Amino acid sequence: MTRVWKWNRPVTVREVLEDLQRERSIAYTTVMTVLDNLHQKGWVRREAEGRAYRYEAVSTRAAYAAALMNDAWSQSDNPAAALVAFFGMMSEEQRQALRDAMRIAQGPQAAESHETPARATEERDENRDENPHGKTDGKTGRNPDEKADENPGRNPDGIVAENPASAEGDSGR
Repeated sequence: MTRVWKWNRPVTVREVLEDLQRERSIAYTTVMTVLDNLHQKGWVRREAEGRAYRYEAVSTRAAYAAALMNDAWSQSDNPAAALVAFFGMMSEEQRQALRDAMRIAQGPQAAESHETPARATEERDENRDENPHGKTDGKTGRNPDEKADENPGRNPDGIVAENPASAEGDSGR
């Protein structure tokens, strides 16, 4: 799928094979079987071209990643806690990408009704003054030198976060 997404055009088994053979030895029938399996699963569509097929991705890599995230999130018995845990795992760059995506998804009307960029910058600078080195504990994103919250397991909105350690052995499946 990586090559089909990367090339963003219908591809033949031969094209994928030749590209893969630059990295490792692989048989034509292996590539053909994988593309056929992807077709049967609905990930690619194919059209006959002579005696061969041309395969094309049904959706983008971004749409596929979004579907995986949505599927994982929808299986949680506490979606809000799952999001809190997920956000806690994100790097600052990932959180910025999320903020950018939310602005795009919400559209111009939502941007007008929310804080201005200047206000967001001021808040970010105030937070930086409280934690000048940007030190976090890696799980919650909080400064480990700060006093512990009086309500552990709750975020400022009162959402109870599950303890990831207690859920590791029990996936619920």
